[in-house]
Amino acid sequence: MITRSPALLQRPGREARPLAIAAPWQTQLSRAIRDPHELCRRLGLDDAWLPGAEAGHGLFEVRVPEAYLARIRPGDPHDPLLRQVLPLMDESRPTPGYVADPLAEADHAPAPGLIHKYRGRVLLIASPACAVNCRYCFRRHFPYEDNSPSRAQWQQSLGYLREDASIREAILSGGDPLAASDRRLAWLVERLEAIPHLKRLRIHTRLPVVIPDRIDGALLDWLAATRLQRVMVLHINHPGEIDDAVVAACERLKQIGVTLLNQSVLLRGVNDDVGTLAALSERLFEAGVLPYYLHVLDPVAGAAHFDVPDDEARELVAGLREVLPGFLMPRLVREIPGEASKTPL
Repeated sequence: MITRSPALLQRPGREARPLAIAAPWQTQLSRAIRDPHELCRRLGLDDAWLPGAEAGHGLFEVRVPEAYLARIRPGDPHDPLLRQVLPLMDESRPTPGYVADPLAEADHAPAPGLIHKYRGRVLLIASPACAVNCRYCFRRHFPYEDNSPSRAQWQQSLGYLREDASIREAILSGGDPLAASDRRLAWLVERLEAIPHLKRLRIHTRLPVVIPDRIDGALLDWLAATRLQRVMVLHINHPGEIDDAVVAACERLKQIGVTLLNQSVLLRGVNDDVGTLAALSERLFEAGVLPYYLHVLDPVAGAAHFDVPDDEARELVAGLREVLPGFLMPRLVREIPGEASKTPL
Protein backbone atom coordinates (compact mmCIF):
# COMPACT_ATOMS: atom_id res chain seq x y z
CA MET A 1 0.00 0.00 0.00
CA ILE A 2 1.17 3.54 -0.75
CA THR A 3 1.17 6.30 1.84
CA ARG A 4 -1.01 9.03 0.30
CA SER A 5 -0.99 11.72 2.98
CA PRO A 6 1.56 13.27 5.37
CA ALA A 7 1.79 11.82 8.85
CA LEU A 8 3.46 13.31 11.88
CA LEU A 9 6.02 11.00 13.39
CA GLN A 10 6.57 11.63 17.08
CA ARG A 11 8.32 9.46 19.63
CA PRO A 12 9.53 10.39 23.11
CA GLY A 13 12.71 12.44 22.78
CA ARG A 14 12.46 12.70 19.00
CA GLU A 15 11.34 15.72 16.99
CA ALA A 16 7.99 15.44 15.21
CA ARG A 17 8.62 15.54 11.46
CA PRO A 18 6.24 15.34 8.49
CA LEU A 19 6.68 12.36 6.19
CA ALA A 20 4.95 11.93 2.87
CA ILE A 21 6.35 9.10 0.77
CA ALA A 22 3.92 8.80 -2.14
CA ALA A 23 5.71 6.38 -4.44
CA PRO A 24 5.75 2.61 -4.99
CA TRP A 25 8.28 0.74 -2.91
CA GLN A 26 10.39 -0.02 -5.96
CA THR A 27 10.77 3.69 -6.66
CA GLN A 28 11.61 4.39 -3.02
CA LEU A 29 14.24 1.66 -3.19
CA SER A 30 15.79 3.04 -6.36
CA ARG A 31 15.90 6.56 -4.90
CA ALA A 32 17.68 5.61 -1.68
CA ILE A 33 20.61 7.88 -0.82
CA ARG A 34 23.86 6.33 -2.04
CA ASP A 35 26.24 9.25 -1.63
CA PRO A 36 27.88 10.07 1.73
CA HIS A 37 27.99 13.77 0.79
CA GLU A 38 24.25 13.82 0.18
CA LEU A 39 23.57 11.96 3.43
CA CYS A 40 25.61 14.46 5.44
CA ARG A 41 24.08 17.44 3.61
CA ARG A 42 20.49 16.25 4.05
CA LEU A 43 21.03 15.80 7.77
CA GLY A 44 22.95 19.02 8.30
CA LEU A 45 26.11 17.33 9.55
CA ASP A 46 29.33 19.25 9.97
CA ASP A 47 31.90 18.79 7.19
CA ALA A 48 34.20 17.18 9.75
CA TRP A 49 32.20 13.96 9.30
CA LEU A 50 32.82 13.78 5.55
CA PRO A 51 36.31 12.18 5.50
CA GLY A 52 35.13 9.26 7.63
CA ALA A 53 31.92 8.95 5.63
CA GLU A 54 33.90 8.81 2.39
CA ALA A 55 36.40 6.27 3.78
CA GLY A 56 33.66 3.95 5.07
CA HIS A 57 31.64 4.35 1.88
CA GLY A 58 34.66 3.14 -0.09
CA LEU A 59 34.56 -0.12 1.87
CA PHE A 60 30.78 -0.57 2.01
CA GLU A 61 28.55 1.84 0.15
CA VAL A 62 26.01 4.12 1.76
CA ARG A 63 22.36 3.21 1.20
CA VAL A 64 19.54 4.93 3.12
CA PRO A 65 15.89 5.13 1.94
CA GLU A 66 13.96 8.36 2.40
CA ALA A 67 11.42 6.76 4.74
CA TYR A 68 14.22 5.84 7.15
CA LEU A 69 16.05 9.15 6.72
CA ALA A 70 12.90 10.97 7.88
CA ARG A 71 13.20 9.37 11.34
CA ILE A 72 16.76 10.64 11.93
CA ARG A 73 17.30 13.84 13.92
CA PRO A 74 18.93 16.49 11.71
CA GLY A 75 22.18 17.95 12.99
CA ASP A 76 22.84 15.15 15.48
CA PRO A 77 25.76 12.93 14.38
CA HIS A 78 25.13 10.69 17.41
CA ASP A 79 21.49 9.95 16.63
CA PRO A 80 21.11 6.17 17.19
CA LEU A 81 19.40 5.65 13.84
CA LEU A 82 22.05 7.63 11.98
CA ARG A 83 24.83 5.71 13.72
CA GLN A 84 23.55 2.54 12.08
CA VAL A 85 23.91 3.93 8.54
CA LEU A 86 26.62 6.63 8.62
CA PRO A 87 30.08 5.40 7.56
CA LEU A 88 32.90 6.31 9.93
CA MET A 89 36.68 6.36 9.74
CA ASP A 90 36.65 3.56 12.37
CA GLU A 91 35.57 1.12 9.65
CA SER A 92 38.94 1.39 7.90
CA ARG A 93 40.97 0.50 11.00
CA PRO A 94 41.92 -3.22 11.12
CA THR A 95 40.99 -4.95 14.40
CA PRO A 96 42.41 -8.33 15.45
CA GLY A 97 39.72 -11.02 15.37
CA TYR A 98 37.42 -9.09 13.04
CA VAL A 99 37.26 -10.86 9.69
CA ALA A 100 35.36 -10.86 6.40
CA ASP A 101 33.40 -14.08 7.12
CA PRO A 102 32.87 -14.14 10.90
CA LEU A 103 30.31 -16.97 10.77
CA ALA A 104 32.28 -19.18 8.35
CA GLU A 105 29.28 -19.33 6.02
CA ALA A 106 31.50 -20.26 3.09
CA ASP A 107 32.03 -23.64 4.78
CA HIS A 108 28.29 -24.40 4.72
CA ALA A 109 27.25 -23.61 1.15
CA PRO A 110 26.53 -26.92 -0.64
CA ALA A 111 24.63 -25.27 -3.53
CA PRO A 112 24.36 -21.80 -5.08
CA GLY A 113 22.47 -19.39 -2.85
CA LEU A 114 22.03 -21.99 -0.09
CA ILE A 115 23.59 -22.09 3.40
CA HIS A 116 22.98 -25.13 5.62
CA LYS A 117 24.40 -24.65 9.11
CA TYR A 118 21.68 -26.00 11.41
CA ARG A 119 19.73 -29.25 11.38
CA GLY A 120 16.17 -28.99 10.13
CA ARG A 121 16.48 -25.65 8.37
CA VAL A 122 18.31 -24.07 5.48
CA LEU A 123 18.92 -20.48 4.47
CA LEU A 124 18.35 -19.28 0.90
CA ILE A 125 19.94 -16.08 -0.40
CA ALA A 126 16.82 -14.81 -2.17
CA SER A 127 18.33 -11.42 -3.04
CA PRO A 128 21.82 -9.90 -2.97
CA ALA A 129 20.40 -6.41 -2.44
CA CYS A 130 19.35 -4.51 0.68
CA ALA A 131 17.21 -1.41 1.04
CA VAL A 132 19.58 -0.07 3.70
CA ASN A 133 23.25 -0.82 4.32
CA CYS A 134 23.73 -1.22 8.05
CA ARG A 135 27.32 -0.49 9.02
CA TYR A 136 27.54 -3.50 11.40
CA CYS A 137 26.21 -6.04 8.86
CA PHE A 138 27.90 -9.43 9.21
CA ARG A 139 27.49 -9.98 5.45
CA ARG A 140 29.05 -6.70 4.35
CA HIS A 141 31.84 -8.72 2.68
CA PHE A 142 29.66 -11.62 1.49
CA PRO A 143 30.38 -12.86 -2.09
CA TYR A 144 26.91 -12.22 -3.46
CA GLU A 145 28.21 -12.55 -7.01
CA ASP A 146 28.62 -16.28 -6.31
CA ASN A 147 25.29 -16.62 -4.50
CA SER A 148 22.70 -15.01 -6.76
CA PRO A 149 21.23 -17.96 -8.64
CA SER A 150 19.14 -17.65 -11.78
CA ARG A 151 15.92 -19.64 -11.97
CA ALA A 152 17.80 -22.44 -13.70
CA GLN A 153 20.52 -22.43 -11.04
CA TRP A 154 17.93 -22.53 -8.24
CA GLN A 155 17.08 -26.06 -9.35
CA GLN A 156 20.27 -27.35 -7.72
CA SER A 157 19.36 -25.77 -4.39
CA LEU A 158 15.76 -26.96 -4.62
CA GLY A 159 17.01 -30.45 -5.42
CA TYR A 160 19.17 -30.33 -2.28
CA LEU A 161 16.07 -29.53 -0.21
CA ARG A 162 14.00 -32.28 -1.83
CA GLU A 163 16.65 -34.89 -1.05
CA ASP A 164 16.92 -34.09 2.67
CA ALA A 165 13.69 -35.02 4.46
CA SER A 166 15.06 -33.68 7.76
CA ILE A 167 14.66 -30.10 6.50
CA ARG A 168 11.42 -28.62 7.83
CA GLU A 169 12.04 -24.92 7.36
CA ALA A 170 13.26 -22.70 4.52
CA ILE A 171 14.61 -19.30 5.55
CA LEU A 172 14.68 -16.53 2.96
CA SER A 173 17.58 -14.19 3.59
CA GLY A 174 19.97 -11.97 1.67
CA GLY A 175 20.84 -9.15 1.35
CA ASP A 176 17.18 -8.65 2.03
CA PRO A 177 14.81 -11.16 0.43
CA LEU A 178 12.05 -8.56 0.12
CA ALA A 179 14.29 -6.49 -2.15
CA ALA A 180 13.46 -9.10 -4.80
CA SER A 181 10.37 -8.72 -6.95
CA ASP A 182 7.11 -10.34 -5.87
CA ARG A 183 7.11 -12.33 -9.11
CA ARG A 184 10.51 -13.84 -8.27
CA LEU A 185 9.58 -14.53 -4.65
CA ALA A 186 6.23 -16.09 -5.55
CA TRP A 187 8.01 -18.36 -8.05
CA LEU A 188 10.48 -19.51 -5.42
CA VAL A 189 7.87 -20.03 -2.69
CA GLU A 190 5.65 -22.07 -5.03
CA ARG A 191 8.54 -24.46 -5.56
CA LEU A 192 9.36 -24.63 -1.89
CA GLU A 193 5.80 -25.49 -0.91
CA ALA A 194 5.84 -28.34 -3.46
CA ILE A 195 8.46 -30.08 -1.28
CA PRO A 196 6.30 -32.24 1.02
CA HIS A 197 8.52 -32.27 4.11
CA LEU A 198 8.85 -28.46 4.27
CA LYS A 199 6.51 -27.04 6.92
CA ARG A 200 7.60 -23.46 7.50
CA LEU A 201 8.70 -20.42 5.55
CA ARG A 202 10.74 -17.89 7.49
CA ILE A 203 11.65 -14.49 6.06
CA HIS A 204 14.38 -12.35 7.62
CA THR A 205 13.95 -8.77 6.50
CA ARG A 206 14.48 -5.13 7.32
CA LEU A 207 12.40 -3.77 4.44
CA PRO A 208 9.09 -3.42 6.36
CA VAL A 209 11.05 -1.16 8.72
CA VAL A 210 13.02 0.99 6.28
CA ILE A 211 10.39 1.08 3.46
CA PRO A 212 7.06 0.10 5.07
CA ASP A 213 5.24 0.43 1.74
CA ARG A 214 6.98 -2.81 0.71
CA ILE A 215 4.16 -4.63 2.46
CA ASP A 216 1.75 -4.10 -0.42
CA GLY A 217 -1.05 -6.09 -2.01
CA ALA A 218 1.20 -8.07 -4.33
CA LEU A 219 3.38 -9.30 -1.47
CA LEU A 220 0.40 -10.11 0.72
CA ASP A 221 -1.22 -12.10 -2.09
CA TRP A 222 1.59 -14.64 -2.55
CA LEU A 223 2.39 -14.76 1.15
CA ALA A 224 -1.24 -15.46 2.06
CA ALA A 225 -1.56 -18.16 -0.60
CA THR A 226 1.19 -20.53 0.53
CA ARG A 227 0.39 -23.65 2.56
CA LEU A 228 3.59 -23.13 4.56
CA GLN A 229 3.43 -21.66 8.04
CA ARG A 230 4.78 -18.13 7.76
CA VAL A 231 7.16 -16.42 10.13
CA MET A 232 8.71 -13.01 9.48
CA VAL A 233 11.69 -11.94 11.55
CA LEU A 234 12.18 -8.19 11.49
CA HIS A 235 15.44 -6.48 12.35
CA ILE A 236 14.84 -3.47 14.60
CA ASN A 237 17.48 -2.14 17.00
CA HIS A 238 15.93 1.02 18.42
CA PRO A 239 12.38 2.11 19.31
CA GLY A 240 12.78 5.22 17.15
CA GLU A 241 12.75 2.97 14.08
CA ILE A 242 9.11 2.05 14.69
CA ASP A 243 6.87 4.81 13.34
CA ASP A 244 3.19 4.65 12.45
CA ALA A 245 3.93 3.39 8.94
CA VAL A 246 5.90 0.45 10.35
CA VAL A 247 3.04 -0.37 12.74
CA ALA A 248 0.61 -0.33 9.81
CA ALA A 249 2.86 -2.65 7.79
CA CYS A 250 2.99 -5.07 10.71
CA GLU A 251 -0.79 -4.98 11.00
CA ARG A 252 -1.18 -5.90 7.32
CA LEU A 253 1.07 -8.90 7.85
CA LYS A 254 -0.77 -10.00 10.98
CA GLN A 255 -4.09 -9.83 9.14
CA ILE A 256 -2.97 -12.68 6.86
CA GLY A 257 -1.67 -14.77 9.77
CA VAL A 258 2.07 -14.07 9.66
CA THR A 259 3.89 -14.59 12.97
CA LEU A 260 6.08 -11.54 13.62
CA LEU A 261 9.31 -11.74 15.60
CA ASN A 262 12.20 -9.34 16.01
CA GLN A 263 15.90 -9.78 16.37
CA SER A 264 18.22 -6.96 17.38
CA VAL A 265 21.96 -6.52 17.51
CA LEU A 266 23.43 -5.01 20.66
CA LEU A 267 25.30 -1.96 19.38
CA ARG A 268 27.51 0.56 21.14
CA GLY A 269 25.96 4.01 20.87
CA VAL A 270 22.63 2.68 19.57
CA ASN A 271 20.90 0.51 22.17
CA ASP A 272 23.50 -0.27 24.86
CA ASP A 273 21.38 0.83 27.82
CA VAL A 274 18.46 -0.73 29.70
CA GLY A 275 16.06 2.13 29.01
CA THR A 276 16.42 1.88 25.23
CA LEU A 277 16.16 -1.90 25.16
CA ALA A 278 13.09 -1.87 27.42
CA ALA A 279 11.43 0.81 25.27
CA LEU A 280 12.21 -1.26 22.19
CA SER A 281 10.51 -4.37 23.59
CA GLU A 282 7.46 -2.35 24.64
CA ARG A 283 7.19 -0.63 21.28
CA LEU A 284 7.59 -3.93 19.44
CA PHE A 285 4.74 -5.47 21.39
CA GLU A 286 2.54 -2.45 20.65
CA ALA A 287 3.20 -3.18 16.98
CA GLY A 288 2.32 -6.88 17.39
CA VAL A 289 5.91 -8.11 17.25
CA LEU A 290 7.55 -10.35 19.84
CA PRO A 291 11.23 -9.86 20.80
CA TYR A 292 13.17 -12.95 19.73
CA TYR A 293 16.96 -12.56 19.83
CA LEU A 294 19.36 -9.91 21.06
CA HIS A 295 22.60 -10.74 19.26
CA VAL A 296 25.99 -9.67 20.42
CA LEU A 297 27.99 -8.26 17.54
CA ASP A 298 29.37 -10.68 14.97
CA PRO A 299 33.08 -9.84 14.57
CA VAL A 300 32.96 -8.65 10.98
CA ALA A 301 35.78 -6.48 9.66
CA GLY A 302 34.83 -2.82 9.83
CA ALA A 303 32.37 -3.01 12.72
CA ALA A 304 34.52 -3.30 15.85
CA HIS A 305 33.47 0.16 17.09
CA PHE A 306 29.95 -1.21 17.70
CA ASP A 307 31.11 -3.94 20.09
CA VAL A 308 29.63 -4.32 23.59
CA PRO A 309 31.63 -6.80 25.74
CA ASP A 310 29.83 -9.95 26.87
CA ASP A 311 29.93 -9.05 30.59
CA GLU A 312 28.31 -5.70 29.90
CA ALA A 313 25.72 -7.38 27.67
CA ARG A 314 24.81 -9.78 30.48
CA GLU A 315 24.45 -6.87 32.92
CA LEU A 316 22.10 -5.12 30.51
CA VAL A 317 19.93 -8.21 30.18
CA ALA A 318 19.85 -8.60 33.96
CA GLY A 319 18.62 -5.03 34.18
CA LEU A 320 15.97 -5.74 31.56
CA ARG A 321 14.62 -8.63 33.61
CA GLU A 322 13.91 -6.18 36.42
CA VAL A 323 11.61 -4.03 34.27
CA LEU A 324 10.10 -6.34 31.62
CA PRO A 325 7.77 -9.35 31.77
CA GLY A 326 9.32 -12.58 30.57
CA PHE A 327 7.48 -12.65 27.25
CA LEU A 328 9.11 -9.34 26.26
CA MET A 329 12.63 -10.53 27.05
CA PRO A 330 14.80 -11.22 23.99
CA ARG A 331 17.32 -14.05 24.32
CA LEU A 332 20.91 -12.83 24.46
CA VAL A 333 22.89 -14.99 22.04
CA ARG A 334 26.07 -15.30 20.04
CA GLU A 335 26.47 -17.22 16.82
CA ILE A 336 29.57 -19.40 16.94
CA PRO A 337 30.72 -21.17 13.77
CA GLY A 338 30.40 -24.93 14.05
CA GLU A 339 27.87 -24.90 16.91
CA ALA A 340 24.54 -26.67 16.44
CA SER A 341 22.51 -23.54 17.26
CA LYS A 342 22.81 -20.00 18.58
CA THR A 343 24.70 -19.96 21.89
CA PRO A 344 22.92 -18.30 24.84
CA LEU A 345 25.06 -15.95 26.91
